Parts: sequence; structure tokens; C-alpha cells
Amino acid sequence: MSTETLEFQAEARQLLELMVHSIYSNKDIFLRELISNASDALDKRRLAGLKDDSLKTDDLHIEIEADNEARTLTVRDNGIGMTRDEVVGLIGTIARSGTAETLRRLKENKESAELIGQFGVGFYSVFMVADKVTLLTRKAGEPTGVRWESDGDGTYTIETVEDAPEGTSVRVHLRPADEEDALYDYTDEGKIRQIVTRYSDFISFPIRMGESTLNSMKALWSRPRSEVSEEEYREFYRHISHDWTDPLDIIQMRAEGTFEYEALLFLPSRAPHDLYQRDARHGLQLYVKRVFILDDSRELLPDHLRFVKGVVDAADLSLNISREILQQDRHIQLIRRRLAKKILASIKELMSKDAEKYRTFWREFGPAVKEGLLDRTEDHKAILDIASFASTAGEEPTTLADYLARRPEGQDKIYFMTGDSRAQIENSPHMEAFRAKGYEVLLLTDPVDEIWVEAVHAYEDVEFQSIARGAVDLPSEEEPSPEEAGEYAAVLSWLNETLDDVKEVRLTTRLTSSPACLVSDTDGFTPALEKMYKAMGQELPSVKRILELNPKHPLVSAVKTAHEKRPDDPELSETAELLYGTALLAEGGDLADPARFAALLADRLSKTI
Repeated sequence: MSTETLEFQAEARQLLELMVHSIYSNKDIFLRELISNASDALDKRRLAGLKDDSLKTDDLHIEIEADNEARTLTVRDNGIGMTRDEVVGLIGTIARSGTAETLRRLKENKESAELIGQFGVGFYSVFMVADKVTLLTRKAGEPTGVRWESDGDGTYTIETVEDAPEGTSVRVHLRPADEEDALYDYTDEGKIRQIVTRYSDFISFPIRMGESTLNSMKALWSRPRSEVSEEEYREFYRHISHDWTDPLDIIQMRAEGTFEYEALLFLPSRAPHDLYQRDARHGLQLYVKRVFILDDSRELLPDHLRFVKGVVDAADLSLNISREILQQDRHIQLIRRRLAKKILASIKELMSKDAEKYRTFWREFGPAVKEGLLDRTEDHKAILDIASFASTAGEEPTTLADYLARRPEGQDKIYFMTGDSRAQIENSPHMEAFRAKGYEVLLLTDPVDEIWVEAVHAYEDVEFQSIARGAVDLPSEEEPSPEEAGEYAAVLSWLNETLDDVKEVRLTTRLTSSPACLVSDTDGFTPALEKMYKAMGQELPSVKRILELNPKHPLVSAVKTAHEKRPDDPELSETAELLYGTALLAEGGDLADPARFAALLADRLSKTI
């Protein structure tokens, strides 16, 4: 078949350009990436051989060949290989979401080269050191292979090859060495050994160069912590996560007895771009007696811990276990519960031993962890123990334990308010009485906060109480007297009849300087929650809220007086609209008819000047 020339996808061309201009400060990692890709292909070949005997091979390995005269370095494996469509899909394009945003960040800050790892395109790193790259591959079990070649100029050639061996080889045509540019001689055996030992020693397949095996092939998760260096752990994390930053914490555990397994887990230091996307890949790698079985095994962790990376090696599972079986296997369910408990305990320990790392963790993953409060699990208490929330007590987030320790005598609730931003909540009229009495309020601004507060009612037997829902029972020296309530009865009744958009109009003591505020029923939707459901396409019945008035405010008392003197004045109805509109705007709400509100306000102002 004749050779076909194709163009890279637009974002792939941009990435190639960045690679050629050396966005990585350490060019050695190109070899790590090629070895990592080869290891993945071998894992897939081994797994395929468990299901199809014709795909089995007894000597899975990676081979490195250097030719100093030809200035080439070849990395070859006898793994699963690729079809033509897979070559075009995996190398000619970048199909993962978030690519454009990542490229933008890379262009703005070339020192942030580690961002490349967010969408797993390490293959492109070869163009930091290569004038040309030739890939030869044949999918195991397929009759023909494919040769792919590019010099990184935005196009590549691809052709069918009849006699290609099964597996994949990548031949890198190296640029001349230039140590000033940190471009070393990658045909030098000593340099190759150094890179393999540093980055790929833990690969479970032999990495051969001539007669020598360059790696120890020891599974890190099976070795005592004291025998593994921090650098080895970091490189293993990078290998399985494709994240070039260091993990925040390393969690190792071993279970013995009736059901044995080992686990090596990592808390990342930053959230991936697709953390909240439904189709994002996440989960742990599953091994059985050191044999790779499944990648991205979601069944091993609850969704709210989906950001954790690592490996679980079980001793008592079948080698041909499937994802469907995993969902029902009682051993897997036991591992899942124990891993979740251990991870949450490790995060709690991180709070006390390294506050800065904990703050980084919660900033990056807190909203995801709080999703666990929506599930019927035994983790609620553990999640609340490690959660942090913005608060009126200061700029730094607070834990619930610290909140309870600070509460004044007589406060029997954990007060909170949800909203779009801290500033919006702090400026809300609902805050006035709490601020005046020195009561601390949690400021909940993550979208998930709107939902979990419906599911979790208390912490350490102290109930949560929204300051914007229902009646708030605050001790007050200026409670509305029966006489005052009687004085306002007529105007309240009139307002209830006049304002169609409210469920009820009543007096309140929760306000100190504002004339009015809107509150939801104890079991009603907050405006933010209503917006969230509508954004998700869910139709909700019309929800009317309660308008609370501050009888100490001059505007409210003036409305009462005016209603007593001229109850049939049509301008009073317009004043009622303005009163309701200002309450809605004060909480960041949206007016149903902004033009009418503006016209009424302009007319009223013109009469006062």
C-alpha cells in the first residue's frame, strides 16, 4: 500500500511546536515516557493472553537498542501493539478534553511543563530530542502492521507493513548532543542506564539492553517502606498518574488473614482538569499476585475519592476477573471500605502533621470529598472531621471541631449560609443579627454545599442551621412585642395580599440595619439550589419565599404609617414592589422585571429631590 501523508490535529500541532522548543527542562523524561508506554502495552498483552490463548507469549519484555553511528535510539516491546486506526487516534490526534486550556497555560508559562501530564501525551516528548521518529507496530493477532513517521513539522506519514513483528518499536533519530541545552548523548549506555535506574526501575517487565537487564523489577508496593526511597515513590507515582508534580502523601497498607492484599496509594497535589467530568478516567490499578489485571478500577474506591492514584494487589482473586464481577465481589467491597477508611484517616493525620499540605489538598479536592456526604455510607463522620469551611471568624478556613470549640455559651446550632461567593454571603442582610451578636457563620460557596446540607443534619450532635431558611431563634433584647405585632397586623395583611411573589410577610429580629430580607421555608429550596436544578435541566414548581421586615427600620415604619393614613394610595403598592425588589437584590437574586423596578425607583427618587 502506498504511503499516506496526514496532518496532525490542530492542538497536536501546537503541542509539537511546544515540544520542539523544549518546554521540558529535563529532556531525559522522553525515555521514561517511551518505557512507560511500552510497559502499558505489555500489561495489555498479558491481560489479553488470559482471555485468548493465541495472544499469550512467555517472554514479555522491553528492549533498548542504541546506535551511536546512525544516531538512533530504539525502544521495542512485544506488547499488544496497535492497529492503523489506533495509531492515528492515539498519536495523530489528542482527543481528551481540556487540551486547549492546557495548551494556553503552557504558552503563558513555559515553566509549567508538568501540565503536559494532565492529558497523557508523553509520546510527544520524543520531539525534544529527535529530528525524526519512526514507529513500527502490529496489533497482536492482526495479519499486518503499520509504519508511522514524522519529523514533528505538523504532518506524518503512515503505511501498511506486511512483515512487522507483533508489538511496537519506536526509533528516535536523535539530534546532535548539546550539553549547554541539556541535550545529552542518548546513545551512551551509561546515560541510558542512569535514566532507566532513576525512572523505570520498578517496571515489572525486564528492560534489556544487549545481554543486560537494566531494572530490578521489584514491585514497590510489596517492599517495606524503609527499603524504598522517596524518589522511587515519586517516580512510581508519575508513572501511574502521568502527573509530573510530587504527591502530597503516600499511603501504604497491607491486609493479612482470610483475605490478603497490598495497596500503595498517593494523594495528588493538584486536581486534574477532568475531575468533575463524567467520562473522566479514574480508579486504581488492580493486580492479582503481581499480575496486572485492570486499569482504572473504579470499583476499588468510592467516587468522592476518585482522585486517589495507586495500586491494589490482591492475593485471592481470580486472574480472569472482570469489571462486572468486581462490582459484585464481596472481597472487592471489603477492600473498597477499608481503603476509603484508611485514606480519610491519612488526610486527618495530614491535618495535624503538615497543615500546609492539608490546605493544598482541601483547596484542590475538598468539593469532591464533600460529594461523599451525599451517599449513604459510613464515611459521613470521617468526611466532616477532615472538612474545612470559610467562616466569619477569619480569612482562613475552619474545621467543624474548631467551630464548636469557639461557639459562645448558649449557641446550640452550627450556623451556615450558602451562596455564590464569600462577599455575597457576608453582605447579605441575613448576616446582620449574627454579626451583631458575634455568632460565627460558615460561608458555604461550593455548588455541592447546597446539596449535602440537606443530607447531613448534625455534627457531634449539634444541628446545622441555615440562617436563610425558616425562623431563626436568636436571643434578642428587642423581640417584637405583642403591641408591636398588633400595630403591624394591618400592613402585614395588606402586603400579603399585594405581593403575589411572596408566600408570607412577617416581622423579624434577624435584621439590624436592612429593612427586609427574603427567607426560604425550613424545607424549601434556596435560590442557589433552585438555580442549580434548573441548570441541570430539571423543572421545579414555582417556589414562593417569605418576606421578613425589620420593624425598627425607618422605611418599614414609614410604610406602616402611610398605609394607616392612605390605604388606597396606588403608590403604596409600588413602594411594596420596591421593598420586595431591594430584598431580592440584597441577596444577589434576579428581578423578574428589572426595567419596571428601575422605572419605579427613578420615579420615586425624582419626587424626593
